[in-house]
This record gives sequence, structure tokens and C-alpha cells, in this order.
Amino acid sequence: MINHKELSRAMFEPELVHPVHRFAHRSIDFSRRIAVMAIINRTPDSFYDAGANFALEAAVRSARDAVEAGADWVDIGGVPFAPGPPLGAAEEAERIVPVIRAVREASDVVVSADTFLPEVAEAAIDAGADVINDTTGLAYPGLASVVAEAGVHLVLTHSLAAPRTDYARPVYDDVVSEVADFLRRKVDVALAAGVAPEKIVVDPGHDLNKNTLHTLEITRRFSEIASLGYPALAAVSNKDFIGEALDLEKQERTPGSLAAATMCAMNGARIVRMHNVRESVQAMRLVETAMGWREPAYLKHNMSDANEPAHGQPAES
Repeated sequence: MINHKELSRAMFEPELVHPVHRFAHRSIDFSRRIAVMAIINRTPDSFYDAGANFALEAAVRSARDAVEAGADWVDIGGVPFAPGPPLGAAEEAERIVPVIRAVREASDVVVSADTFLPEVAEAAIDAGADVINDTTGLAYPGLASVVAEAGVHLVLTHSLAAPRTDYARPVYDDVVSEVADFLRRKVDVALAAGVAPEKIVVDPGHDLNKNTLHTLEITRRFSEIASLGYPALAAVSNKDFIGEALDLEKQERTPGSLAAATMCAMNGARIVRMHNVRESVQAMRLVETAMGWREPAYLKHNMSDANEPAHGQPAES
């Protein structure tokens, strides 16, 4: 008989202010679920796919493929985080609103808009977004008011630079403590604006205004971020810290991404933001099963007095 309490000691389980989060079309119990967030960037110069999803049909197809692959959540963005010229709110909304609307019409999956502009957030919410994923840490404080009025979720991310600007050679005395303090302050701003505590997610911002050593430290000590009491998001997929740690190009980083996501999950992350959805879903479902939060799909191996063939394998003659 498995003692789940003994087993759980190998994995950090944060005390969440509100374990169950209710989105417009589904609920997620973050005490028993690690949500996989798929990434859909409708930009001509996206970090990973180099614009493969810039065409509307390609973006919608990729989003639907992610849902079919088991994604719990689809994050749709129209502007890269990387430094570059600003994009007007109208043009950004034109990029993401049709994708949000198409996904919303086809699925009950959680849908987030990756934006920091209040005007874009309003348009995204009108199109059916459940969440506004602000990677700038409320660079525009009015965004929190938009979220509060609509009653949707807000992802608060640690980053120091003004939107789309460079932040050369970041320095921290203790990166994890400083990131956690930043997120506490931003949570207070969101709460003061009227965002409900059961609508808040926090993200330490892997690689955002941090070097590889900073990001590895956050990965190793992710439990300190999860201890803030809000579902913690780990956006680790194919990022530069993996490439620098392993000397790999972007297209070679999937195994490292899965390792980083699993490490964060075992330290309390409850959402992982990933490019490779099918592989990530398998990894997170295995973590959940090992934790005793879900039953195995079937039990057969060494469950009989006879040596039965493994699932899907022919019996020996």
C-alpha cells in the first residue's frame, strides 16, 4: 500500500491561498494538477519558432493542435519580450484577438493573452481570454484595473526593464529573495486594484532580466516562489539558460526544458509554459501520478502470478 504522505515529502507542496481556480469554462485544482500552458506567438520574430505562427491560419492551427495534444492552457501573444520597437495597441490586438476568438469557439481550454497594454487586454477579454499574462510586472498599473473589472485572472511576472528595452548585466544580492519580494509588492498592487486573490498567478520570470546563473538559482529554489501562496508559473521552455548550461541551440533544448519544468514542478510550480506540448503533458501527468494525485492509466506489470505480456506487446511463444 502506497503511503502518499511519505511519498509527498520528496516534492514540495505549497500552501495555496486558493487551491481551486475557476476560469470561465473550467476549473483547475492546483493542489492536484500541474497545468501545461502551450505557447502561441503570433509574431514575425518570435523567440523559438521564428515566425512560423505569424500567419493567422498557422497560429489557430497550432493552438488547436496544442489542445489536442493535451494542453490545459493556451497562451497567445503578439509581441516578443525581447527588446525592440514598440507595437501599437491596435496592431497587437489585431494579431491576437482572432486567435483567441477561434480557440475560445472551439474549446473550453484556459486562454491567456500575453500582453502588458490595458487596451489590448480589454480587447482580448472581449474575445474570450480568461487570463492576462503580463510579463512586465504591471509596467502599466492600469492593467490591474482592467483585469479586476472583468473578473479574469492575472499573471504577475518579475522583470525589471521597461517593456521592450534592454537591461544589461543584471545584479542581485539574492536573486530568489529579491524576485519573491518584487512579486509580493505586485500582488499587493493587484489586490489594491480589486483583483481577487483567487485570480492571481505569479511567475519569477526565468531569464527575464536575469543571467543564466540567476535563472538556475531560481529553478533550484523554486519552492521559495511557490511559498508565496499563489499558483506559480515556470516559463522555462527552450530558454537561453538551458542553451548556455548545456551548450545547445534552441531546437535541441527539449530534454533540458522537460528537466527544468519537472524540477520546478517538484519544487511547487503549478503551471509550466512549454513549446513541446505533448512531451510536457506526459512529463507533468507522470509527476501527478507519482504523487498519487491521479490513478495510473492501467495496472498490469507484475500484477499477476503469471508473466503476462506488457501492455500492447505480444505474448512470448
